[in-house]
Amino acid sequence: MARPGLVSPRIVPRRDEDWPSLLELWVASWRATYPDIDFDARRDWLRQQVLRLERSGSRTLLLREGAPPATIGFVVIDPATHWLDQLCVHPTRFGSGAAEALIEAARSISPARLRLDVNADNRRAVSFYEREGFVSRGEGAPSLSGRRTLIMEWTSALLPQS
Repeated sequence: MARPGLVSPRIVPRRDEDWPSLLELWVASWRATYPDIDFDARRDWLRQQVLRLERSGSRTLLLREGAPPATIGFVVIDPATHWLDQLCVHPTRFGSGAAEALIEAARSISPARLRLDVNADNRRAVSFYEREGFVSRGEGAPSLSGRRTLIMEWTSALLPQS
C-alpha cells in the first residue's frame, strides 16, 4: 500500500508531451549499461523508431509514479506480432520491480506470446528475461552498435500448469 501523499506506480499510454522524459530515461538507462556509447546522439533514432512502430500498431506504455508523476520506465509492444521492441527502466530503479511491472503490462497486451532481441553481453537483461520465463530461440541480427543479439521468447504455454 502506498504511503500517504505518494502516488502508486501506474501504467499509462505515451502522450506527445512525454517525449522529453522518455528520451532522457532511455539515454540514462543505456548510458548506465554501455557507457562507451553516445546514446544522446541516438535520441532522434529512438523517437523515429517508436513513432514508426506506433504507426504500425505498437503501443508505448509508460510506468509513472510520484506526485507530480515521473516516468520511471517504458515498454513498446506490438500486439499483432508480439514483438517487444523496447523495455527501459531508469537506472535509479534497476532492481525495483519496475521492469517486472512493464513485462506484466506487455503480457496484458500480448497474453499468449512475447518475442524480443537482447544484446547477448547484457547479462543483467538476459538474466532478467530468463527469470521472467523467456527462453533463447537463437541469434538475432547485430544491434546498431554491432553487438551480438539473442532472440528470446516467452509463451503462455511455458507457464507451469496447475
